[in-house]
Amino acid sequence: MKLTFRSLAILSALVFFSLALIWMFAPNVMLSRWGVDFSYSAGLMARRGAALYAGIGVMLFSARNAGPSPARSALVTGFVVACLILATLGVFELATGHAGFGILVAVLIEIALALASLYVTRANKAGH
Repeated sequence: MKLTFRSLAILSALVFFSLALIWMFAPNVMLSRWGVDFSYSAGLMARRGAALYAGIGVMLFSARNAGPSPARSALVTGFVVACLILATLGVFELATGHAGFGILVAVLIEIALALASLYVTRANKAGH
């Protein structure tokens, strides 16, 4: 199966919609997988982050049919930056003992999404 921007945008949007729902309505699920205790403060920040995940999901889903353009490149660049920062923060929190090894699943998904986005962008520039 050939990886296209459309399929990656749809997959990424579904991942981000799922994350938004989990962080909004059951933040303790993700936190417990990461070995982080739930608190009111953590829940507050999780719910606020859920809004950002939902917004990114809407942007990706809305752009799924966009052809190569400066706007699509900007969307992909922002997405890659966000995923790589999230992955870096996950590794940092693990290394400092603020999160458990469960966070590595999120880190791997974030890196995979960033690399897939870069691959699709590069393939489009090469004309494949």
